[in-house]
Amino acid sequence: MDQRVATDTDVLIIGAGPTGLYAAYYAGFRGLRVAVVDSLPELGGQITAMYPEKAILDVAGFPTVKGKALVEGLVAQASSAHPTYHLDRTARSLEHHGDSVTIGLDDGTEISAGAVIITAGIGKFSPRPLPAGDGWLGRGLEFFVPSFQPYVDKDVVIVGGGDSAFDWALHLEPVARSVALVHRRDAFRAHARTVQAVRDSSVDIITRAQVTELRGDGTLEEVEISVDGVEPVRRPAQALVAALGFVADLGPLQEWGIEVEKRHVVVSPSMQTSLPRVFAAGDITEYAGKVRLIAVGFGEAATAVNNAAVAIDPDAHVFPGHSSEGT
Repeated sequence: MDQRVATDTDVLIIGAGPTGLYAAYYAGFRGLRVAVVDSLPELGGQITAMYPEKAILDVAGFPTVKGKALVEGLVAQASSAHPTYHLDRTARSLEHHGDSVTIGLDDGTEISAGAVIITAGIGKFSPRPLPAGDGWLGRGLEFFVPSFQPYVDKDVVIVGGGDSAFDWALHLEPVARSVALVHRRDAFRAHARTVQAVRDSSVDIITRAQVTELRGDGTLEEVEISVDGVEPVRRPAQALVAALGFVADLGPLQEWGIEVEKRHVVVSPSMQTSLPRVFAAGDITEYAGKVRLIAVGFGEAATAVNNAAVAIDPDAHVFPGHSSEGT
């Protein structure tokens, strides 16, 4: 493939989720040119791909905000930086050239930047399969719930015990005919507040159980649920959501020589990785006391950008002044 060299930029951000979008805005606030790369075709990362209707409760200033509304606001905010977006493309290679870093994309494009900020979340992700669901995807089985409308007046079964399973159960309960949540253990990984909200709803929680068979003529009509110590039961279901988590893959990034610990990039207090001029922020980072929240990612993005600004221009200051100060 012939290589095409993109216009040089000051900061290249790898990952266009909430942390990456905020980093793009903040780079513009620092007067830096910015480009953003993401392997997904749309801005917003996992929120756009999986949770656009989810109510997010831990973003400062918003008692509650839907995922898609948060992304829309972040995109509008980032637009002030006039970022160049390279979507549906994967960062493949990294090379240092003195005072710059060159990132090669999978379409042959090369982008030279004064600093790189990795905000790739969990990296590329694919849903964990439901063993009994082979061949049913798109025929009643789904892994994500980007819209609630297709579930109106349907019997829905959700498999899983994490935040996604409970969030979707809570949001689908008002629109579906019935909702059952099936989990193989008595304990749940979801936030205690959300678990209690589901317990207080009409959702039927079935524990120590697994969906062992899907049945229907062309499309899903019912499922078989096996419960420990009890005969399998059949339950009507026109929709089944397998919320079993994801298999994450950092991909080529692992070949760049960056220090990685348990599929996360190790960073210093300045968000510097083990490579010069390469920073990271958001869920992909690892350090003592790390908490993986969107709110934390925003602060890390600002820290990464401010320190990247000094890496690009040693005469710059890490602290840029407050955005509320006069210009």
